[in-house]
Amino acid sequence: MAPQREWLEKDFYKELGVSSDASANDIRKAYRKLANELHPDKNPGDTAAEERFKRVSEANSVLSDPEKKKDYDETRAMFAGGRFRGGSGFPGGFGGGGGTGGATYTTGGDFNLDDLFGGGGDAGGGLGDILGGMFGGGGGGRSSSRGTASRPRRGQDLETETTLSFRDAAKGTTVSMRVTSPSPCTTCHGSGAKPGTSPHVCSRCNGTGFVSRNQGAFGFSEPCRDCQGTGSIIDDPCPDCHGNGVQVRPRNINVRIPVGVEDGQRIRLAGQGEAGMRGAPSGDLYVTVHVTGDKLFTRSGNDLKVELPVSFSELVLGATVSVPTLDGTVGVKIPPNTADGRTLRVRGRGVPKRAGGAGDLLVTVKVAVPTTLDDKAVEDLKAYADAEKASGYDPRAGWGK
Repeated sequence: MAPQREWLEKDFYKELGVSSDASANDIRKAYRKLANELHPDKNPGDTAAEERFKRVSEANSVLSDPEKKKDYDETRAMFAGGRFRGGSGFPGGFGGGGGTGGATYTTGGDFNLDDLFGGGGDAGGGLGDILGGMFGGGGGGRSSSRGTASRPRRGQDLETETTLSFRDAAKGTTVSMRVTSPSPCTTCHGSGAKPGTSPHVCSRCNGTGFVSRNQGAFGFSEPCRDCQGTGSIIDDPCPDCHGNGVQVRPRNINVRIPVGVEDGQRIRLAGQGEAGMRGAPSGDLYVTVHVTGDKLFTRSGNDLKVELPVSFSELVLGATVSVPTLDGTVGVKIPPNTADGRTLRVRGRGVPKRAGGAGDLLVTVKVAVPTTLDDKAVEDLKAYADAEKASGYDPRAGWGK
């Protein structure tokens, strides 16, 4: 429930500078551009840029996830559709004078927003239960739902990029990356409590993270205000992370690139994203791989392609030629009377497959015409041309008719 309530006050589309009907690709491009501009490594000591970086990352984590985006859009649509109207403080018509305290909003009769959110005292909020029921939160006083909602929030997913050579991408490699992001505090190890102390169970909600009340025929609940829905209290916060259990700091990550990765593919590193609050699970890190071209090879799926320069005599008489591969060389046999442009296949010498084995090496023969010949070679070539004509061979027989 808590994330959906927070969404009412946040415009993730505005944070990324895209429209609400932007495609997944547009959202991805907008995030990458902003993340590159606002990254803490490029703005050392700039707290405003760091805060904006966090907001942009949060917006991307919601809008890039189809399920979260669907929930977010439905939440915004419900309040933008005129069911709850008022000022401009909240998306879709909430607002009025800095919060909900004491404000009355009209929906065909007097309707107090405090009653919806449980604004008076520790008792529950009706809208909290409505949203909790819609999105799997803690409505209706069900203890299992409350246990889920009271957990500290998982960290956001992060995205970064790396560039590999063609051969490293084909064969697989390990790259070291430096990432600056919210990470578990090294002083309190993510607990949020000063070393030597520990969080204790919240006495108001007894560790459930919720307080509740009955109002007429309805039971309402909302996150406990004393512990912010976490179920625990920190009396003596960690001096370095101020009780969050998280610090923004650079860290080095070794990323194992699997064999056969292609340009534009994303690699997911579970638990290497933004740290969760107070020891909650970390998000994931997604690494987009860019692959540079190779002066010799191209690929088609797991097949490796190469063009082999040959002489005319090698095509006519046949030959065995040494051809480079990703690992050393291999001898390729050219049969006699091979046509220029023919592709020869060498099994198992292509790009390695993740499940084992490898694709094939596709060798296309191309005649290389000499630019200079000595007198002896010219005389011999003329003699061959005369013999060719005498044999009746015509390379253009039937051509153009």
